[in-house]
Amino acid sequence: MTATYTFDVFSTLDGYGAHHGDWGGYWGRQGPELLDHRLALYSGDLRMVFGAATYRAHAQMLASGTGEPESRDPWVTRMRDLPATVVSNTLRGPLDWPDATIASGDAADVVARLKRESEVPLRSHGSLSLNRALMAAGLVDRVQVTIFPVIAGRTGADPVFKGAPDFDLELLESRTLDGRTQELTYRPALHG
Repeated sequence: MTATYTFDVFSTLDGYGAHHGDWGGYWGRQGPELLDHRLALYSGDLRMVFGAATYRAHAQMLASGTGEPESRDPWVTRMRDLPATVVSNTLRGPLDWPDATIASGDAADVVARLKRESEVPLRSHGSLSLNRALMAAGLVDRVQVTIFPVIAGRTGADPVFKGAPDFDLELLESRTLDGRTQELTYRPALHG
């Protein structure tokens, strides 16, 4: 039995994972239902998987205490308290994360091993280039995209699927949160 791996990502309707504008966290579209649902997603036993850049960004934001107020949301605190593996050939320990380890080597090899050995599901929030590579290697079981109702054409950054191979997606679940934000969960398969 192998652990399930979920690529969890936030996106604008036009496919950006971040912004350089004045939107604020969640593009200013969070609500109580979204925040409660996010906490429920992270409440069970999980192991987080991050690439080096996402780990650095999360660790800096959470350690400084001066980041966006959203960095103190209960689901974010819970994510930080979960065991984590940071896939990196450049980082050195110790890491500024309560229960994180560094795994060096080829990302696909690292995650394939984690999937075989983990007794709990694996989840990655963000880590776009890492997860595009893992999708291409057939290691992502679910892609969970939370689409915020904004178009960030001028201020959008980090296109979520830029440069990714073509995929067919099987819709497994969909929900509307706070009457405006869509969460879509897919099973990806390389096209062709």
